[in-house]
Amino acid sequence: MRIKGIMAVSIILLGVFTAHAYRNSRAMALLKAVELPSDRASAEQSIRFLEQRVQRDHEDFIAHNKLTGYYLQRVRETGDLTYLNLAARTSHASLATMPAEKNSAGLAGLAQVEFSSHEFAASRDHAKRLAELESDKSYPQQILGDALLELGEYQDARAAFWRMEQLGGARGLTAVASEQRLSRLAALNGDSASAARHMRTATSLALAIPNPPRETVAWCRWQLGELAFSNGDYAAAEQHDRDALTTFPDFYRALASLGRVRAAQGDISGATEQYERAIRLLPDPSFVAALGDLYELSGRHGEAQAQYALVEAIAHLSEMSGNLYNRQQVLFLADHDKKSREAYDKAVKEFAVRKDIYGADAVAWAAFKAGKLPEAEVAMKEALRLGTQDAKLYYHAGMIAKAAGGTASAQDYLQRAIQLNPQFDPLQAAIAKHALADLVASNQQNSAGAHVIRSMGTR
Repeated sequence: MRIKGIMAVSIILLGVFTAHAYRNSRAMALLKAVELPSDRASAEQSIRFLEQRVQRDHEDFIAHNKLTGYYLQRVRETGDLTYLNLAARTSHASLATMPAEKNSAGLAGLAQVEFSSHEFAASRDHAKRLAELESDKSYPQQILGDALLELGEYQDARAAFWRMEQLGGARGLTAVASEQRLSRLAALNGDSASAARHMRTATSLALAIPNPPRETVAWCRWQLGELAFSNGDYAAAEQHDRDALTTFPDFYRALASLGRVRAAQGDISGATEQYERAIRLLPDPSFVAALGDLYELSGRHGEAQAQYALVEAIAHLSEMSGNLYNRQQVLFLADHDKKSREAYDKAVKEFAVRKDIYGADAVAWAAFKAGKLPEAEVAMKEALRLGTQDAKLYYHAGMIAKAAGGTASAQDYLQRAIQLNPQFDPLQAAIAKHALADLVASNQQNSAGAHVIRSMGTR
């Protein structure tokens, strides 16, 4: 019992240390956020010009390639999948006209479209081919590393990003991209302080570029908010999200994240408003589900059910367009105890080709809700293998361990989740706290009973 107690204290201290190290990383000051000019008008004019050009000449592969780039930029800025479908069409048209051996830009466009479509294995394979054709360039390594990261091939991803940095000379947007990816790798490996430091560097480098790219700067500021939120620093998270929205008004990612922060701070009304704004821009299923949860907490049960039904409708559309939202759907179903077998099957099918830690977590959580406890335990071990500091991972691990009878480990995991990020989710955090309270009460009761038995034995 003494060893288990020491383990519990160590886990709590680790959470405190991680949060402390993260907060120290905030010392690097950033320039005050200002609104950056939009190039939307000029981009749309260029799109119209290029669309007219390829209509006149279907074999103009250079125009197709440029269109692919513009369409992908619109996807990043708006999340509108219409542009992703257009980008897929133009990238295929380009390669149909001019093969990859003489058209590396067309191949790069296709690999990026596949990545955005969550066709990560295809993106990886095309990026490898691109790296062969452009062996002295850095951008194929960036595309390759991104795909490998999503597939859970972390060591190979790190190697690709290293080659990217060496070939790119760490200048301009290449330097920004390199720091962004170092941040992601650090976060995955549980180093919150380094993750925040790299993302701050990426933000500063992006701001130092002449005519800083608006979406890139806003994305970096939003990512700083995500890192702050994951460490329970809600005030910093709110500031970063607001900075992202100052940079890029109506940046849908930051709007949704601001809603999540407001919910964590106990402002359900303010959180609801932010999610409603985000959904008007983009009905992402994770935003819709979160809004449904807020309606449920507010007693607006009918409106909550309408949002939940919308999540499932979006999932149906996703199935027809390549399962883009598959993982979000799995977690929604598992969180809300819906269609447990379907959620499990979806998670397993995706993990067969996309073996990242969050895919393992989705399998574990769906398996747990489907009553497949041995599978859940195995998958959860895989999800925790990098030491990622994520309250949801620890929550899932704690609930699975509790169901398996691992009282001490369950308590440790749940304590870590709540210590790291006490309001990680409006509904699930409350469940975690109740489960932890039950475990603590049970342990105290067992200890008291054992003490009585020992006392009786000495009489």
